[in-house]
Amino acid sequence: MKELLDKIEARQQLVRETAGQLREQITLLSEQLADAERTLERRQITRETMLELAAEDGIEPPKPLPPGYRQVLAAFEQGGHGLRAKEVCEMLGIGTEPRHTESVRAKLKRLVDREGPRHLQER
Repeated sequence: MKELLDKIEARQQLVRETAGQLREQITLLSEQLADAERTLERRQITRETMLELAAEDGIEPPKPLPPGYRQVLAAFEQGGHGLRAKEVCEMLGIGTEPRHTESVRAKLKRLVDREGPRHLQER
Protein backbone atom coordinates (compact mmCIF):
# COMPACT_ATOMS: atom_id res chain seq x y z
CA MET A 1 0.00 0.00 0.00
CA LYS A 2 2.84 2.39 0.82
CA GLU A 3 4.30 1.94 -2.68
CA LEU A 4 0.98 2.91 -4.22
CA LEU A 5 0.73 6.03 -2.08
CA ASP A 6 4.32 6.96 -2.98
CA LYS A 7 3.51 6.63 -6.69
CA ILE A 8 0.45 8.84 -6.25
CA GLU A 9 2.52 11.42 -4.34
CA ALA A 10 5.22 11.41 -7.05
CA ARG A 11 2.62 11.99 -9.75
CA GLN A 12 0.99 14.76 -7.74
CA GLN A 13 4.38 16.44 -7.35
CA LEU A 14 4.97 16.22 -11.09
CA VAL A 15 1.57 17.78 -11.77
CA ARG A 16 2.28 20.55 -9.21
CA GLU A 17 5.57 21.34 -10.95
CA THR A 18 3.90 21.35 -14.36
CA ALA A 19 1.14 23.62 -13.06
CA GLY A 20 3.76 26.01 -11.66
CA GLN A 21 5.60 26.12 -14.99
CA LEU A 22 2.33 26.76 -16.81
CA ARG A 23 1.48 29.60 -14.41
CA GLU A 24 4.87 31.18 -15.15
CA GLN A 25 4.27 30.84 -18.89
CA ILE A 26 0.80 32.37 -18.53
CA THR A 27 2.26 35.31 -16.63
CA LEU A 28 4.93 35.85 -19.28
CA LEU A 29 2.42 35.53 -22.14
CA SER A 30 0.03 37.91 -20.38
CA GLU A 31 2.80 40.50 -20.13
CA GLN A 32 3.71 40.02 -23.79
CA LEU A 33 0.06 40.33 -24.80
CA ALA A 34 -0.32 43.54 -22.79
CA ASP A 35 2.81 44.97 -24.46
CA ALA A 36 1.51 44.04 -27.91
CA GLU A 37 -1.88 45.60 -27.18
CA ARG A 38 -0.22 48.83 -25.99
CA THR A 39 1.89 48.92 -29.15
CA LEU A 40 -1.18 48.41 -31.32
CA GLU A 41 -3.01 51.18 -29.50
CA ARG A 42 -0.08 53.60 -29.93
CA ARG A 43 0.18 52.79 -33.63
CA GLN A 44 -3.55 53.25 -34.13
CA ILE A 45 -3.39 56.66 -32.42
CA THR A 46 -0.37 57.60 -34.54
CA ARG A 47 -2.17 56.54 -37.71
CA GLU A 48 -5.30 58.50 -36.82
CA THR A 49 -3.21 61.57 -36.00
CA MET A 50 -1.34 61.34 -39.30
CA LEU A 51 -4.59 61.02 -41.23
CA GLU A 52 -6.05 64.02 -39.42
CA LEU A 53 -2.98 66.14 -40.17
CA ALA A 54 -2.95 65.00 -43.79
CA ALA A 55 -6.62 65.90 -44.13
CA GLU A 56 -5.94 69.36 -42.70
CA ASP A 57 -3.28 69.86 -45.37
CA GLY A 58 -5.56 68.49 -48.09
CA ILE A 59 -3.45 65.38 -48.60
CA GLU A 60 -5.39 62.30 -49.56
CA PRO A 61 -4.43 59.22 -47.51
CA PRO A 62 -2.86 56.34 -49.41
CA LYS A 63 -5.13 53.48 -50.31
CA PRO A 64 -4.35 50.25 -48.47
CA LEU A 65 -2.52 47.58 -50.40
CA PRO A 66 -4.68 44.71 -51.65
CA PRO A 67 -4.05 41.24 -50.18
CA GLY A 68 -0.82 39.64 -51.33
CA TYR A 69 0.91 42.90 -52.17
CA ARG A 70 2.45 43.39 -48.75
CA GLN A 71 4.24 40.06 -48.99
CA VAL A 72 5.53 40.88 -52.48
CA LEU A 73 6.71 44.29 -51.31
CA ALA A 74 8.35 42.84 -48.19
CA ALA A 75 10.19 40.21 -50.26
CA PHE A 76 11.33 42.86 -52.72
CA GLU A 77 12.57 45.09 -49.90
CA GLN A 78 14.33 42.19 -48.17
CA GLY A 79 16.06 41.01 -51.34
CA GLY A 80 17.33 44.39 -52.41
CA HIS A 81 17.39 45.94 -55.87
CA GLY A 82 17.43 44.05 -59.12
CA LEU A 83 15.29 41.08 -58.07
CA ARG A 84 13.53 39.18 -60.78
CA ALA A 85 9.94 38.04 -60.39
CA LYS A 86 11.07 34.42 -60.16
CA GLU A 87 13.39 35.28 -57.27
CA VAL A 88 10.53 37.03 -55.45
CA CYS A 89 8.41 33.89 -55.96
CA GLU A 90 11.17 31.78 -54.43
CA MET A 91 11.45 34.15 -51.46
CA LEU A 92 7.69 33.94 -50.92
CA GLY A 93 7.78 30.17 -51.13
CA ILE A 94 5.31 30.03 -54.00
CA GLY A 95 5.77 28.20 -57.26
CA THR A 96 8.05 29.51 -59.98
CA GLU A 97 5.84 28.41 -62.85
CA PRO A 98 5.00 31.10 -65.41
CA ARG A 99 1.56 31.73 -63.90
CA HIS A 100 3.20 32.55 -60.54
CA THR A 101 6.01 34.69 -61.92
CA GLU A 102 3.60 36.61 -64.16
CA SER A 103 1.31 37.26 -61.21
CA VAL A 104 4.21 38.59 -59.12
CA ARG A 105 5.53 40.61 -62.08
CA ALA A 106 2.08 42.21 -62.51
CA LYS A 107 1.93 43.05 -58.80
CA LEU A 108 5.39 44.61 -58.92
CA LYS A 109 4.36 46.72 -61.92
CA ARG A 110 1.21 47.87 -60.11
CA LEU A 111 3.28 48.74 -57.04
CA VAL A 112 5.66 50.80 -59.17
CA ASP A 113 2.71 52.56 -60.82
CA ARG A 114 1.15 53.18 -57.43
CA GLU A 115 4.20 54.10 -55.37
CA GLY A 116 6.61 55.21 -58.07
CA PRO A 117 9.94 53.51 -58.74
CA ARG A 118 11.85 56.06 -56.68
CA HIS A 119 9.68 55.36 -53.63
CA LEU A 120 10.26 51.62 -53.92
CA GLN A 121 13.99 52.11 -54.28
CA GLU A 122 14.16 54.24 -51.13
CA ARG A 123 12.40 51.60 -49.02
